[in-house]
Amino acid sequence: MTQQTHNKLVSFIWSIADDCLRDVYVRGKYCDVILPMVVLRRLDALLEPTKDAVMEELAFQRDEAGFTEWDESGLREASGYVFYNTSKWTLQKLHDTATNSQQILQANFEDYLNGFSPNVKEIIEKFKLKSQVRHMASKDVLLDVLEKFTSPYINLTPFEKEDPEGRKMPALSNLGMGYVFEELIRKFNEENNEEAGEHFTPREVIDLMTHLVFDPIKDKMPPVMTIYDPACGSGGMLTEAQNFIKDEEGLIRATGDVYLYGKEINDETYAICKSDMMIKGNNPENIRVGSTLSTDEFAGTTFDFMLSNPPYGKSWSSEQKYIKDGKDVIDPRFKITLKNYWGVEEDADAIPRSSDGQLLFLMEMVNKM
Repeated sequence: MTQQTHNKLVSFIWSIADDCLRDVYVRGKYCDVILPMVVLRRLDALLEPTKDAVMEELAFQRDEAGFTEWDESGLREASGYVFYNTSKWTLQKLHDTATNSQQILQANFEDYLNGFSPNVKEIIEKFKLKSQVRHMASKDVLLDVLEKFTSPYINLTPFEKEDPEGRKMPALSNLGMGYVFEELIRKFNEENNEEAGEHFTPREVIDLMTHLVFDPIKDKMPPVMTIYDPACGSGGMLTEAQNFIKDEEGLIRATGDVYLYGKEINDETYAICKSDMMIKGNNPENIRVGSTLSTDEFAGTTFDFMLSNPPYGKSWSSEQKYIKDGKDVIDPRFKITLKNYWGVEEDADAIPRSSDGQLLFLMEMVNKM
């Protein structure tokens, strides 16, 4: 997919905000609806080809096997992904059967959301999507938004399609989906006057970082690799590092598995990252939500490689209670062993002033080496 196609998709999605939401949301808050709907439509498009197989597996478990709780492994196998949906609905079906009643559409939409597997339900919860659906229904724009996202003139699927005039619409690859995500995030950040780098890192910066990390050892890469980002944002740094290593026309061309791990404190950004991992076939359970500094989510785990763009100049005063007890540092990640004047090894604190926690992220990465 070309950059021109990416830009066209982004422009189309951005236009949905102005067409449907300008009288419903403050302009900078469009992302509260648009980003989760992009994620939802992508997941929905991936599941469409295997919808019948999932419903057959559900009927077997319910009617023939007599299960009272669903066997997730069977449903995942039927869907072909690590997620699934057991409701009778798809976004297309919701649109095609909709009446003028926003209340009925809202109920059907919520039934559709409730049919997702637990890992997608967590994403829906982090996006606060159900409350957004209720809000759109109350403002009488839910059907309009649904119509836009199921338009035959937009292709958010990984399959090549034709529009009603017979023109080919290229498939949107997982990498292409990542580009669309990041461009939308950039535009929404500009609308909100967010700090640069708060939710994503420019591709050019990530490209430089991957070259600096991997080029010097390109001929000595381990057969199986783990990569960790303690401030992973929407996951772009992790997936770009994986793409760089696995690129069949690149410098390394690794054939072994590459496992991605990360942690993100912002709920919505975490939801984007986790859904991106699902879409790209990575394990979404390796992405955790919460503060990296206050909780050592990957205690006892080490990684082959680490890349990160941590929040420089960010205060960690609200997390001091998890790191220090009075004057004593209680988290071993932020202590080092040094020899004193007599050559005796002693523990020493390795914490910066409370107004700037960037060194703590570096210490976290040192701890995971």
